[in-house]
Amino acid sequence: MNENRDSEKTSISEAHTPEEIGEYWGSHSLADHWKDTHEVEFEVRAQRPRRITVEPEIYERLKEQARTKGITPETLVNQWLSEHLTHR
Repeated sequence: MNENRDSEKTSISEAHTPEEIGEYWGSHSLADHWKDTHEVEFEVRAQRPRRITVEPEIYERLKEQARTKGITPETLVNQWLSEHLTHR
């Protein structure tokens, strides 16, 4: 919510904070409120991910290390690259 509107309630959940909104929608279905909604248009500007080719043997080792950490190989690579580039 907007800082100037923190005291306002949302129209459907009547919540005052993002946490209250989350609690409400955690136990309610939008299907029950469909008649209270209206169509909106908005633009999303997301950067497209870049692809880098990795040798199959390296990818298999990467995939195994990522699995032991409970993350995707892509996340692990991004973490490693971020750490490496930060320390330069």
